[in-house]
Amino acid sequence: MNNEKPILITGALVNGSIQDLLIGGNQITRIAPSIPVADHYDVLEGCRRVVVPGMANTHTHAAMTLFRGYGDDLPLMRWLEDYIWPVEAHMTEEDVYWGVRLACLEMVRTGTTAFLDMYSFPMATAQAVEDSGMRGVVSYTLFDRGDAERAKLDRENCSRYRKEFEQFSSRVVFSIGPHAIYTVSGPQLRFCRDFADETGVLVHLHLSETQTEIENAVKEYGLRPVHYLEKLGALSDKFVLAHSLWMEDDELDVIARHGAATVHNPASNMKLASGYAFKFEEMKKRGIRVGIGTDGCSSSNNLDMFIAMRMAALLGKVWRFDPTATAAEAIYQSATREGYNILGLNGGRIEEGALADLCLLRTDRPTMVPLHNLTSNLVYSADGSVVDTTIVDGKILMREGVIPGEEEVIAKANQRAHKLIKSYGIKQ
Repeated sequence: MNNEKPILITGALVNGSIQDLLIGGNQITRIAPSIPVADHYDVLEGCRRVVVPGMANTHTHAAMTLFRGYGDDLPLMRWLEDYIWPVEAHMTEEDVYWGVRLACLEMVRTGTTAFLDMYSFPMATAQAVEDSGMRGVVSYTLFDRGDAERAKLDRENCSRYRKEFEQFSSRVVFSIGPHAIYTVSGPQLRFCRDFADETGVLVHLHLSETQTEIENAVKEYGLRPVHYLEKLGALSDKFVLAHSLWMEDDELDVIARHGAATVHNPASNMKLASGYAFKFEEMKKRGIRVGIGTDGCSSSNNLDMFIAMRMAALLGKVWRFDPTATAAEAIYQSATREGYNILGLNGGRIEEGALADLCLLRTDRPTMVPLHNLTSNLVYSADGSVVDTTIVDGKILMREGVIPGEEEVIAKANQRAHKLIKSYGIKQ
């Protein structure tokens, strides 16, 4: 189903009216009421369908699809120390590859076309993204815990992996992922800022996810996490701060001043009981770029960004007791246009010249009827099952619900997951 032909979508709902849309190469080249059909076009019927931009999942751990449903409903540290970390210690590149392939399959099915990842074995993740046809920004994870030798190795690996990523297509982008301020030393965090300044790569960091993290930072550094990063000189517009949950207003001022982005992960924040009061409105008022993420499938159980959007919108209203907060349009923009902006990509919108990362959704599905307000349906009622066709980089990855090779990916990932848990996990 992948092809090099221009793709013509005919008679679809595009930006509020019935239009045709032409894709040439990896870009949207023309949107018009009528575009003549040529013999060499691959034509997609747009009747009863709407063209929407693909979504960007700006924080996940894709290979953790293999842990879906394993170790649920446990206290955070017991879940990590007894269930997750012992199994992760035995994961191989092959495990990560098939876990990521499964994640990409799920994302393609549910309308996500790009994602920001952090996990071990970045080359295996990158290869899986390449083979899936998706677009991924893949972070090499830094984890030195104050060990000078490990810190040196991580610094060397940043340069090595960045060079090795040159073998992949432009859909696969290298980034660095210092895990968190409690697992990465101060000098190493400053190195990440300098490396980003020098190379232009993104810096993907967990920050202010739990109250315990805040308490420990104040105890150890005398500062809350954001102020600690600023003191180190380790903040810039290349930083993507996952979770950003326990932040005070003066910390948001610092983030805005440095141009860093944040990512709201409502599912994992609720499931792990990390917290709920993500300051979406306060961030947007300061001009902070806010993305939406699912986190990994061990803490959110799915990668469906429709569900993540709905959780973000509803959760933002209820803790404020304000039904006008976190409006559907703002949340939708965070999942599409803003998400692509955070990843440094020219997409997330349906415009001529933008990347051809888009989806056709069925408007005749029950959750899409009636179509009084498209954005409201997308955020409040739809889920990934409304996605009919997914296109990334001008290539059709799913056509009318069919993804070539899907059965092999599911079988291989299932086999890897069960072998891992049987060999190294805890029987439930």
